[in-house]
Amino acid sequence: MTTAPTAPTPPAATTTGAVGTARSRVEGVEKVTGSARYASELPFTDLAHGWMVLSTVARGRVHAIDTESALAMPGVLTVVHHGNAPRVNTDYVGQLGPADPTLGVFQSDRIPHVGWPVALVVAETSEQAREAAEALDVTYETQPHDTAFHADRPGTYTPENAEVSKGDVEAELAASAVVVDARYTTPEQHHSAMEPHAATARWDAGRLELVDSNQGSMWVADELAKLFSLDLSAVRVRSEHVGGAFGSKGVRPHHVAAVMAATELQRPVRVALTRRQVFAITGYRSPTAQRVRLGAEPDGRLRAFEHVAQCSTSTVREFIENSALYGRVLYEADAHRTVNTVTRLDIPTPTFLRAPGEAPGSFAVESALDELAERLGIDPIALRVRNEPDVGPVSGLPFAGRNLLACYEEGARRFGWAGRDPRPRTRREGRWLLGTGVAACAFPSGVAPSTASVTAEADGTYTVRITAADVGTGARTALTQIAADELGTTPERVRVRIADSDFGPAWVSGGSMGTRSWGWAVIAASRELRERVALLTDIPAEGVTARVNTADLVASLAQKERYSYGAQFAEAAVDVTTGEVRVRRLLGVFDAGRIVNPLTTRSQLVGGMTWGISMALHEEAVRDQETGGHVGADFAGYHFAANADVPVIEADWLGEVDPDDPIGIKGVGEIGIVGTAAAIANAVWHATGVRHRDLPIRPDRVLLAEGDAQAPDRGDRTDA
Repeated sequence: MTTAPTAPTPPAATTTGAVGTARSRVEGVEKVTGSARYASELPFTDLAHGWMVLSTVARGRVHAIDTESALAMPGVLTVVHHGNAPRVNTDYVGQLGPADPTLGVFQSDRIPHVGWPVALVVAETSEQAREAAEALDVTYETQPHDTAFHADRPGTYTPENAEVSKGDVEAELAASAVVVDARYTTPEQHHSAMEPHAATARWDAGRLELVDSNQGSMWVADELAKLFSLDLSAVRVRSEHVGGAFGSKGVRPHHVAAVMAATELQRPVRVALTRRQVFAITGYRSPTAQRVRLGAEPDGRLRAFEHVAQCSTSTVREFIENSALYGRVLYEADAHRTVNTVTRLDIPTPTFLRAPGEAPGSFAVESALDELAERLGIDPIALRVRNEPDVGPVSGLPFAGRNLLACYEEGARRFGWAGRDPRPRTRREGRWLLGTGVAACAFPSGVAPSTASVTAEADGTYTVRITAADVGTGARTALTQIAADELGTTPERVRVRIADSDFGPAWVSGGSMGTRSWGWAVIAASRELRERVALLTDIPAEGVTARVNTADLVASLAQKERYSYGAQFAEAAVDVTTGEVRVRRLLGVFDAGRIVNPLTTRSQLVGGMTWGISMALHEEAVRDQETGGHVGADFAGYHFAANADVPVIEADWLGEVDPDDPIGIKGVGEIGIVGTAAAIANAVWHATGVRHRDLPIRPDRVLLAEGDAQAPDRGDRTDA
């Protein structure tokens, strides 16, 4: 008889209190002294350098590539392109789903967008490779392209399973006393990690090795093995230190190109991308056009909730920015309808970017709730509380710990919400109009199977091995603390090794599921090790190891709505003479479960909220419709919040843990950006009396809105 797996019980009495204690990063000294080596810094004997050549046209075919002159240049070793590249397999299902066709690098002469890889020039030095790449003569047969994204444009479609409904929205809207029907837009956004993408590929005794900057070494190893028809055991990927990722550092074209060149030359080949190349080929957040319709009774109870969100994708691969997912869990209504639609264009394929779907979706929904509160004359927090559900509004599933009401209460108390005059345009300091705004936020708290091993060493220390990724979040430190508590020792006696695909399958750093997934595996392995060691009198020289895969444990979890929640509060000052918007105060209070490390948790939340400022006021990638390419694809032309734009940000949490959750850890990596832009936009409305439904809230938009505000009918409220 097989017994069902049992979830870990709460930590043993021997815990040392490491979890919950603010602790500096275990690799912090390495990073601040410069001894931490990143992907483009590790030395290799006989290293060659590859430089990507990207298409300059938005649609067409490669007519010819003249490689002779490039090959004759100093130091050039080879030019890889569609005419000589090895064939790769893109007909497979990987760790995160079907193969990405954009990884079919140099497989045909087709050009689907500006920035499509057309060649890799490899030379003895990076400078030689770049000079030859810039001299490479590529001619194209161009075709008409279309890169224009706007709401309801022809060809927009609804993918399978992208619509969820409950009840009759149209009937409930018709029966509602008050209806808000408004449209919102968000622009294309980019990850902008400090460390650009880089990878070094080499063959060692018949085994492919890749030193990389990624969010999951096993993910990359699995994809490369399948692309090149290799056994997974013949591929090893390592990614010790990562300078930011935010969703962009998965498997990308430069990985494939580096492996191709290393295979041909039989020597290590490094491909490091420039900032402009990162903008072109590593993904981004799609622009969105969203329509929210809310129908309510005079007391604020929602009868109808509808959210239709449109995004763009490439002609190569369908990627959906699931903005309409956001409202499915937050607000009760008699009828719900949420739909994600997609427009295919001649553009690069978007990808995951911090809080994919929830970040743009929360801007639309939380702005619309604010508009409804204004129409009803109800406090925005009171309106949200009035529509708090008891179970999942669409799914009907129970909540696995939901303390959102406490977030509102604590946030309002600390922010001084009770003294707020609800009327807009009533506070002024000189040329500045002042206003405050609020928004709710939620992000899924998922968990995925992972493998971890824990070894009790003969010297009394412990070694944890898990293919986790620390992309700057402090994951390595959090896992050290978790292991120390479970093993009844101090963090100083625990060494955590991560980011090596040889350690076995593990979830990626994404979806705010990393620490939750890896932590459960470390907990389970530590407890099994404790049981084994308890039977021994001495630890042998080779140590004692326990290895656990949590697949069965994850499968045994009860089906519930599992989320992190929070309430975001913002104070904005608007200069009506220049259109400048300054965020003066930002407070977030979160229901984030068990906090492993308050120091790195606060860093993650503040980082997300800072990005929310960027999203609200600055970030906007613009495409030239004539060329199909970016305007200003660098940090001079793509603006995000700098130090002077960021006030003192307060981020705190309730610290409550769901007693039925086996680990109690929720995600904090993405919840911070959710709702922040909406809270700021709502504060700008409160300051000026004019609603901004298009991000970013640029000075020119503020000035134009101010002009409208002086007109008899400024048209800032929407009914139909």
